[in-house]
Amino acid sequence: MRDVPVQDHGGRSGRDVKKISAEPPPLAPVRNSHDWREAIVAKLIYSVGKNTVTANDRDWFVALALALRDRVVERWIASTNRIYERGHKRVYYLSLEFLIGRLMFDTLTNLGMVDVTRAALAELGVDLDLVREAEPDAALGNGGLGRLAACFMESMATLAIPGYGYGIRYNNGLFKQAIDDGRQLEFPEDWLAVGNPWEFERAEVAYDIGFGGHVEAVRDDGGEVRQVWHPAEVVRAVAYDTPVVGWRGKHVNSLRLWSARAVDPLQLETFNAGDYVGALAQDVRAQSISRVLYPSDATAAGQELRLRQEYFFAAASLQDMLRRHLAHFNDLRLLPEKVAIQLNDTHPSIAVAELMRLLVDVHGLAWGEAWEITKGTFSYTNHTLLPEALETWPVPLMERMLPRQMQIIYLINADHLERVRALGMGSEDKLAGLSLIDETHGRRVRMGTLAFIGSHRINGVSALHTDLMRKTVFHDLHTMFPDRITNVTNGITFRRWLFEANPGLTRLLVEALGEHVCDDPSELTGLRGLVSDIGFRNRLIACRRHNKITLAKWVRERLRIRLDPDAMFDIHVKRIHEYKRQLLNILETIALYDAIRARPTAGWVPRVKIFAGKAAASYHQAKLIIKLINDVAKVINSDPTVRGLLKVVFLPNFNVSLAEMIIPAADLSEQISTAGMEASGTGNMKFALNGALTIGTLDGANVEIRDHVGAENIFIFGLTADEVAAHKHDGWRPRQSIGASPALAEVIDAVYSGVFSPGEPDRFHPIVHELRGDDRFLVTADFDAYAQSQRSVDQLWQNPEAWWRAAINNTAGMAYFSSDRAIGEYARGIWQTSGLETT
Repeated sequence: MRDVPVQDHGGRSGRDVKKISAEPPPLAPVRNSHDWREAIVAKLIYSVGKNTVTANDRDWFVALALALRDRVVERWIASTNRIYERGHKRVYYLSLEFLIGRLMFDTLTNLGMVDVTRAALAELGVDLDLVREAEPDAALGNGGLGRLAACFMESMATLAIPGYGYGIRYNNGLFKQAIDDGRQLEFPEDWLAVGNPWEFERAEVAYDIGFGGHVEAVRDDGGEVRQVWHPAEVVRAVAYDTPVVGWRGKHVNSLRLWSARAVDPLQLETFNAGDYVGALAQDVRAQSISRVLYPSDATAAGQELRLRQEYFFAAASLQDMLRRHLAHFNDLRLLPEKVAIQLNDTHPSIAVAELMRLLVDVHGLAWGEAWEITKGTFSYTNHTLLPEALETWPVPLMERMLPRQMQIIYLINADHLERVRALGMGSEDKLAGLSLIDETHGRRVRMGTLAFIGSHRINGVSALHTDLMRKTVFHDLHTMFPDRITNVTNGITFRRWLFEANPGLTRLLVEALGEHVCDDPSELTGLRGLVSDIGFRNRLIACRRHNKITLAKWVRERLRIRLDPDAMFDIHVKRIHEYKRQLLNILETIALYDAIRARPTAGWVPRVKIFAGKAAASYHQAKLIIKLINDVAKVINSDPTVRGLLKVVFLPNFNVSLAEMIIPAADLSEQISTAGMEASGTGNMKFALNGALTIGTLDGANVEIRDHVGAENIFIFGLTADEVAAHKHDGWRPRQSIGASPALAEVIDAVYSGVFSPGEPDRFHPIVHELRGDDRFLVTADFDAYAQSQRSVDQLWQNPEAWWRAAINNTAGMAYFSSDRAIGEYARGIWQTSGLETT
């Protein structure tokens, strides 16, 4: 394995950290729009190669991004110098996803340059909003996990905590979703097709990552036996750095993403022999690692690729961290004091075994000392209690792909089980449940258990989730290590999800509360004094209506569906999964449709039901739910007897930029997961911050949102987590719930009989069979409570004064859910660090 000396992103030699790199020559200051206009035009001409006459929106975006990047790099180098000068502890955030979205407006906002940029471009006859649309969303994530990582990176920079994000530079992301005849189709994302002006390729930052091969026991000169891994395959990890700018530009951190390449990308002898495809086979195999996020694991090859991805980025990141640490501090025993590594869910858990390999095999530390260093360095965030998300890997696959790491896992497990016995927990059942090797469904490695015992802190992401971790999935481990589990409730960055997504509301807040509300979220509580202010309320209503008109225009232009901005916008946007219960929503929508037709004079509230989200490519039931939503929409939207009282739309290719348009337009936020299954959620926070009312179960962070905004300002329904567990334990029967609810029975019969699929009556039979059979996510159990809660929503909507009072109280109560607060808690309670002082 080779460890290439590198320059850190600020231009510092990895071998010469004692010398502080010179500050870059200062750029010409931006005193006014004229100065900034000239800087942008210079980039357009000399870097893009276009003039102001021929440039299109994409050209202007690249020119603006490069001009902005210059201003960021100044701060980036200064931030890096401060870290080195002060020998500060570094935080490394390992995540398989970073859903960063578009960066241009984020950077402009954090540098305070939105207005001057808009003016500068206007002088050139260019519309900043059109330029904004020319930037593709970075296809580096899927849902809440990746978006949380992006929020946390921005908050670390805002709080000046020296932080580095590590992940994979996916060429084609998850997939681009298209809807054809109501069905989801998947196409490769092409976000890198025309380049990415924000990133810096670090060709000199390259590490060789091994796979397969064998392990040899070798006796060294001192007579000690060392294990030497001889990989059968080596892939090169090459770094790409993106600066992450904090609020007001005071500190800049780094997001380092790895791209996979073959060590020898072209087999020249094979090429010259005429086998042109075969000559590139090694490079194609290597590049597949960084090609697609979450490749389907329905095949053995897909499972292997996922494991290769996780090890690839964990191993490259650890080599990079150790190189930096040794260059600066020259003592691996200082690692827990100077380095904190946060595992964002179980995907990077193999890093525990890999760090042990590096410390013991490469750097020669004793096993016990290496284990204490490893535990002191790692911490682990668990994001789910769902069994399929607590990753396990087949032992034969691990032994074949990562033979030395598997040996280390066996050794860790042996030490761990000895401790179990020493604590008097050594019954066969306990040993089997606590072992790193699951023997019940074929031998598999429990990666969540590896992350737990290899970390000094394990945190849940909401109070309820953390409590359930202690009681359920990690109950026995919690008994062994009662001080390890802690809670850090998730948060969101208000810069992205309020200032950028909803500038109208932001202006209103600044006018009402003062400019300091942009720096101190706790100032939002001042809104409670304005709930009866008619002038403030009317401006808030006008702001919401403007946002709804913007979204309605987007829908009309792309889907040719007209939406009434005066109707209630009832929005359910998130990853499509059975536990998130989009199915419950659409079934209740069918019941509402039936009721509107049956009782046309009942004073129905006009509603627009908006769905969006992607289903995993191999998740057939979730994809069938998407088809059902679209088929129901087709029937309802074309039925004249509804008289515009109900519309249903599914917005394709949900991503960060679309979320920034949808969330400010929401009146009602659907957070209706089966209680006990959503770890936290962050969409619930984004909607409530923007003044939408939540309808939801007591799940994840909904519990804490209720506590902060007031129980009277949220619609809670359905079974609690304890009641869900009791239902499952007692063997509940979904058919009883269906039989007790005439409305539900009628809806299910309609779906089953083909009312919404007349050309294919049995299309939705798999959905109905699940509902009548196991109904694992208790849709039928919660249906009536959900429908009743929706009628309570109607009643409040028909009292505008009460509705907007509740909306104001939602925004007022959301200060706690800032990611700045969450990162502060990580820093104090888990990482044992603080932010740098900045000027």
